Amino acid sequence: MRCPFCGHSETKVVDSRDSDSQDAIRRRRECLECAKRFTTYERREEMPLVVVKKDGSTEPFDRGKLLRGLVVATAKRPVPPSVLEGLIDDIESELHNAMQYEIPAKQLGDMVLRRLLEIDKVAYIRFASVYKEFNDLDGFTAELKRLG
Repeated sequence: MRCPFCGHSETKVVDSRDSDSQDAIRRRRECLECAKRFTTYERREEMPLVVVKKDGSTEPFDRGKLLRGLVVATAKRPVPPSVLEGLIDDIESELHNAMQYEIPAKQLGDMVLRRLLEIDKVAYIRFASVYKEFNDLDGFTAELKRLG
């Protein structure tokens, strides 16, 4: 690690702890040449998630796109944004822990629905109506009976 002040390449770690967000290790370092201290963060390298759509095309996983869909599904429902963020965090963690970097859109939708069902059944139906492409009342009725 090079010192940002003098450029010397030898430093020592003075303190090491988890970052506030728990996704990195925060290290306080001291330059062995000029004795100035600085902070570095060490994060694991993550492969980007890719969604495989029905037609076989791929697109990068877009956390914002999923969040927008969840916000629409939970509109006027007692579901705080922090719960939606947690739902997405949970899905991302599950995929990274399984080392699954390409995920079929159907599997991603099923993961969202499973979690939404535990949070709010109305939001579940709203999300399912778009995800499962209900075209008529029969689709809604069948899903409601399955829940019921």
